[in-house]
Parts: sequence; structure tokens; C-alpha cells
Amino acid sequence: MSPIPGSGLAKGLAVTLRTMTRKTVTERYPDVQPDLPPRTRGVIGLFEENCTVCMLCARECPDWCIYIDSHKETVPAAAPGGRERSRNVLDRFAIDFSLCMYCGICIEVCPFDALFWSPEFEYAETDILELTHERDKLREWMWTVPAPPALDPGAEEPKEIAAARKSADKLAAAQAAEEARAAEEAAHPDDQQQEGEQ
Repeated sequence: MSPIPGSGLAKGLAVTLRTMTRKTVTERYPDVQPDLPPRTRGVIGLFEENCTVCMLCARECPDWCIYIDSHKETVPAAAPGGRERSRNVLDRFAIDFSLCMYCGICIEVCPFDALFWSPEFEYAETDILELTHERDKLREWMWTVPAPPALDPGAEEPKEIAAARKSADKLAAAQAAEEARAAEEAAHPDDQQQEGEQ
């Protein structure tokens, strides 16, 4: 059965007429900011204090858009008789967002939680060279990172927090015992003098 001539044109015009009568859903972007989902991948923020210059993010990046420079610094011994240690000091941390494909691998592989997603997306530049953000700019993006979602009330406590709480409880118990002993000594100074004389 052959199609009726002009039926395709009629279907197209019908679709056009239907959409013309509907209300538009255009957002007035520059004047009205969009309501972004909480896990929006906008830009990557750097929490510099957590970076140990392990280079995992740069090695795992499929686009090779992360540039890291560092130098070694000698740290004196913490205790007398101890040995000096060396540590890496971050000199440069830059991400070229003209190459970045926003895959998030760098954030996932960072073992020290130094990289985070920020929902900020307004960083367009007129020059492509300006899309390479150095560590000071990445640090500014860090303050726009939203707080993590609250834990499920039924979830078990993270191991790190449990270990920290256990050691804090031991320290508090030791301090309480020391304070109780000091209070006992202050309450009965005559008993100690008698023990010293004997």
C-alpha cells in the first residue's frame, strides 16, 4: 500500500502545531541560575593539605591533563636519637580543563581525599590557555564543594571514627584516673607524710 502523498508533511506540521501550543521550558540562564543536582560534575577542587604528591591522579588520568611538580624536603627527627625523614613538598598542581573529560578517575584514585567535585561550572575563558588552573585557583574551587550527604542512621560507624573514639576514651579514662589520684593526694596530705617518715 503506497503512502498518501503529502502525509509526511501533514505529520510534521501536526507535531509543530502541538509544540507551538505548549509552554516553553527555556531557562533564563544568565539571569536565573539553574537548579543543579547535588552530584554535578562542574570543576575539580584541590584540598592541598591532603596532597602527598603520590602522583596517582596524574598517572591514572586518561587525558594526561594533570601537571604536578614537587621537591623533597628533609624533616628533622621527632625524638632525640631518631633519624631524619624526607617528604615530598608540592610545588605545582595544575589541571588543564581544556583537555579534561570530567571522568572523575583522579578523584576516585586519590587515597588521601585531596580532590573533590565542585558544582561550579562558570569558568569559561576567552583564551584556551587560561583553562589551565593552577593550585591557587583549584584551592578556591574547594570552598564551593558541598558537604557530603549524611550517613544512613542504620549504617555502621566508619572504622577511622571508631578507632579515634576508642583512643579518645582511653585517654579520657587515664586523665580521669590521674585527676582522681591527684584529688585523693590533696585530700589526705598527712597520710603521705606519714608514709614518707616510715
